[in-house]
Amino acid sequence: MKNIVLAGFMGTGKTAVGRELANRLGMKLVELDEEIEKAEGLTINEIFSRFGERYFRDRETEIVRKFAGQDNVVISTGGGVVLREENMKVLREKGVIVCLKATPETILKRTSASGERPLLNVDDPLKKIRDLLDYRQPFYEKADIIIETDSLSPAEIADEIIRKMKELSG
Repeated sequence: MKNIVLAGFMGTGKTAVGRELANRLGMKLVELDEEIEKAEGLTINEIFSRFGERYFRDRETEIVRKFAGQDNVVISTGGGVVLREENMKVLREKGVIVCLKATPETILKRTSASGERPLLNVDDPLKKIRDLLDYRQPFYEKADIIIETDSLSPAEIADEIIRKMKELSG
């Protein structure tokens, strides 16, 4: 089976679905944001505040290259990994890209409990979510599989991904 690459905006369920898929399929789960934090010795928030988004995106691309070539992995990406074509090309070489989607309201509800979302540390986070989603939509649309997650549990989303991957493989 090809690697499964979970893409999508923050709060769409990538981490929970990644755990579910890895457990069910006997695959290793790689959380790219966690790997960046390990490599840098800093949280994502600290990286953003100290060095800025461009520095973070450069580190993200390095981590993508490191893990994309592995076999039998579920890769949970950060929400902005799709912004660099290079990332998507490398991830697609051995993987199927699955975009998880949710409404701005669902995303806000799922992310508001955490202060760990540097891009949402603004006066109007719902507007920021809408703006970012509008900008990233064309990038997310390039995924091999797209799944709406608003009303589904991680187990239901995993079921849908497995079903659609079987359809893709013929």
